Amino acid sequence: MRLEGGTGRDHDGAVTSVYPTLRARGLTKSYRTGGLDVHALRGLDLELQTGELVVLLGPSGSGKSTLLNILGGLDTASSGEAWFLDHELTRLDDDGLTQYRREHVGFVFQFYNLIASLTALENVALVTEIARNPMPPEDALALVGLRDRLHHFPAQLSGGEQQRVAIARAIAKRPDILLCDEPTGALDSETGVLVLEAIERTHAELGTSTVLITHNAVIADMADRVLVMGNGTIQRQRRNERRRPASELSW
Repeated sequence: MRLEGGTGRDHDGAVTSVYPTLRARGLTKSYRTGGLDVHALRGLDLELQTGELVVLLGPSGSGKSTLLNILGGLDTASSGEAWFLDHELTRLDDDGLTQYRREHVGFVFQFYNLIASLTALENVALVTEIARNPMPPEDALALVGLRDRLHHFPAQLSGGEQQRVAIARAIAKRPDILLCDEPTGALDSETGVLVLEAIERTHAELGTSTVLITHNAVIADMADRVLVMGNGTIQRQRRNERRRPASELSW
């Protein structure tokens, strides 16, 4: 997917645009399960600005992960529009969505999904082999504080270290968008803060537009903007006057 029509990249490789990085208009998602119609999203509107860090709060079933999956090209909407810059995601076919994910989106999930038989370095290298403009895998691991763990296998790493490998894997292709779904959900507070610091450092140094889903309201303090979802819509939002560093958080 070539960036054109009011888009480009600056000298550091970050996307520059007259458009928001992501936007959604009237987004709905419905599916049928157990004989019931489930409405995961109900006419949702959203804008994510370039370089913004947004935390998405809300209870289970509020539509957070569904929204993230549609914005990341992992799922399709039932109706409405979703855009990456001036490209309408809701009009792309499977091949187009695959290219969008490959070139522009990094994902971090609650569970690390590392390949057990590969070292940290090899897990990250899998992504750089198919990316258009990747950073060296060693640099991605150094960015998340794992310069000295390159040749360790997942079983030799703590949970927090494995999650940081997953972050390095997500950012090694220099994504324009970083989507994190409960990245600290399986971690204790101290380890979770280390993971959040890695996300924070990545966001600052690469200039990614970042969305972080969490049930933990404390984490919202590190965001530029906080969106609270419920019943498939964004019910309220706030902008933090000051972003708290992840190092100051605890729960």
